[in-house]
Amino acid sequence: MRTLVVGDIHGGLKGVQQALERCRPKATDTFVFLGDYVDGWSENAETIHFLIEFSKNQNCIFLRGNHDELCYHYLKDGIANDMWLHHGGISTQKSYAEINAAEKAAHLEFFEALVNYHIDDENRLYVHAGFTNLHGPQFEYYPNMVYWDRTLWEMACAIAPELDRNDAFYPPRLKLFDEIFIGHTPVTRMDRTVPTRRANVWNIDTGAAFKGPLSIIDVQTKEVWQSDPLYTLYPVEKGRN
Repeated sequence: MRTLVVGDIHGGLKGVQQALERCRPKATDTFVFLGDYVDGWSENAETIHFLIEFSKNQNCIFLRGNHDELCYHYLKDGIANDMWLHHGGISTQKSYAEINAAEKAAHLEFFEALVNYHIDDENRLYVHAGFTNLHGPQFEYYPNMVYWDRTLWEMACAIAPELDRNDAFYPPRLKLFDEIFIGHTPVTRMDRTVPTRRANVWNIDTGAAFKGPLSIIDVQTKEVWQSDPLYTLYPVEKGRN
């Protein structure tokens, strides 16, 4: 049985479909989607519809990303703040302009069912962004930190490669889990377009919202499947550039 982690999608339905086709899903697979399903490319409502249908025949765990929370508040309460609009919300507004009431209700149900983090039986943590509490994401005083935080990844990147996990200076947060899988902060900022490990943290956001591909990784073997760069799949769009 495989556990496959899917990076940030950002309305790039063609990207997630292509990456899934390349990993050849099996009935026994579990897919962990790291969040940020919307805001970027044009197929935002279409992406949510696809994920709902995909999960009917596949075991899926859907995490909540910061963009998903913003989209949910727009659909539920009409909240469209400038920050959200500037970072992909306009494409989501356009995508949702034509859906009917039944579709909107189904999508709201999808967003409401998202989880903030997942810990599997092998003590691996899956979370959209990170966490700050020294006891783990389940103890965050502000629960939404887990889909906004960047300090976990920044800390992992700052650790000297030779620092041993048992060293007194090794960050306590990272000792809580055998491995941590995140998205949120594109590794394209490090001039990389493949899932990247720092310490025991794997970042699967390979910049699909911008110029990178969408990635899927097998947590056991670390085999990776990727779509083509998203801008080549949406050649007349700008994404979040």
